[in-house]
Amino acid sequence: MNRFDEMEAFVRIVEAGSLTAAADQLDVAKSAVSRRLAELERRLGVQLLNRTTRRVTLTDAGAAYYQRAVDVLAAVDDAESTVREASSAVSGRIRLAAPLSFGIAHLGPALRDFVALHPAIELDIDLNDRQVDLVAEGFDLAIRIAQLADSQLAARRLTCVQHAVLASPAWWAEHGTPATPEELTRHQGLEYSNAPASGWAYRDVNGRKRAVQVPARLRASNGEFLRDAAIAGMGVIFQPTFITHQAIEAGQLVPTLTDYVWLRLDAWAVYPATRFLPQRVRTLVDFLAERFGDTPYWDDCLASR
Repeated sequence: MNRFDEMEAFVRIVEAGSLTAAADQLDVAKSAVSRRLAELERRLGVQLLNRTTRRVTLTDAGAAYYQRAVDVLAAVDDAESTVREASSAVSGRIRLAAPLSFGIAHLGPALRDFVALHPAIELDIDLNDRQVDLVAEGFDLAIRIAQLADSQLAARRLTCVQHAVLASPAWWAEHGTPATPEELTRHQGLEYSNAPASGWAYRDVNGRKRAVQVPARLRASNGEFLRDAAIAGMGVIFQPTFITHQAIEAGQLVPTLTDYVWLRLDAWAVYPATRFLPQRVRTLVDFLAERFGDTPYWDDCLASR
């Protein structure tokens, strides 16, 4: 049996968490993965994994072998990519996860342009606001808009994501435009239900972090739904400008309290730190970072306000 196949099967089992998930990622039968693991353990003369009906865990020997196996597989990938890229165009499959709203409005057009530049690329895209497990679910890359916590993932910043407080002109006319964040408590908010329940975050004139709790009239897990509700005059929203910029430019939504620094996050490309990053994925990350930049085009709507 091929030692490389045995090693790859072992690493996939560890990272995916089960033989079944590893088989899915390798696109082979579970029995084939089980045979490769058994042959590897027989040849090495040690048990690498403790297996139960629910999960697999590394033995001490398995942990030591896993670290070396990851390095070996990365070196093989690097060698093959170097040769392949010297003689051919960027090609291959990229499995990518991204937030729904950002994916449809901004990532989609960017990816279409990327494929036009690199027609040998095959994209497999999951648009979902859940945070996928890149390693266990076999993703090459994910786009995340967040303050990243420490993890086993490598990350590259793509651009900034700025929030604004917005409502329709009719809402401000009827209920009054607030002069301070505290005055927002007299309004009715349209709340993004996936956000932390810590309020609408901003920095005061002294740069201190603050938050205001706005009474919620409506909650929803989709930013476009909330944007459209605000345009219809249902209340005030606190949303990123990549969702609201067109409505601002059209005069359908009017930002307020623009002298305050409201929540700013970053959009990141994240990928497993334990794996070699293929050239096709590096090329896509570079393309997205250049496309969006430090001052993304969707923030132009606030430049003159």
